[in-house]
Amino acid sequence: MRTEEGSIRLNGEETKTLQKSIGYMLQKDHLFEWRTIYRNVILGLEIQGVLDDKSKDRVEQMLKDYGLACFRNARPSQLSGGMRQRAALIRTLAPDPELLLLDEPFSALDFQTRLSVCDDVWTILQREKKTAILVTHDLSEAVSMADRVLVLTKRPATVCADIRIQFEKEKATPFERRGEPEFKEYFNEIWKELNLHG
Repeated sequence: MRTEEGSIRLNGEETKTLQKSIGYMLQKDHLFEWRTIYRNVILGLEIQGVLDDKSKDRVEQMLKDYGLACFRNARPSQLSGGMRQRAALIRTLAPDPELLLLDEPFSALDFQTRLSVCDDVWTILQREKKTAILVTHDLSEAVSMADRVLVLTKRPATVCADIRIQFEKEKATPFERRGEPEFKEYFNEIWKELNLHG
């Protein structure tokens, strides 16, 4: 099989038929300045034609739960980088996908905001009980966020290591995990794999 061939399956079904079951969050929030925060977060629902009372209630609840309810009528430029990323995540979650693809969602943020938003996103994913695939070049981010890390080789990428991440303190947030003794061990293990196959 050539590297550009193959299929991706979610729960045994090809993803071509399950596009609405997958949410995608980009590196940048890509919020539209001419739309309010509320109008930004319902955009996917509008596009999919599923904006109904139930989905509106879900969006309203997420805006409350994640600290953006009082900014629902604000424009993106009025929000901090972290708040914009939370709005982008709500937009991704609004159609209630089974799987989230997060493509370096923190890379555009400064370090302090990155740590805070990383905790926010992790908390939201835990609360919403969502499976997410996070693409990152940041080893600390991978270890602190994940329960499993796949290390890829250079192009064409293949999986060279599959590392299960488990902390004794199970409910530790990503920020708290960075201070746990297991953090350094996992970091070093992934670093070795990258150097071996890089």
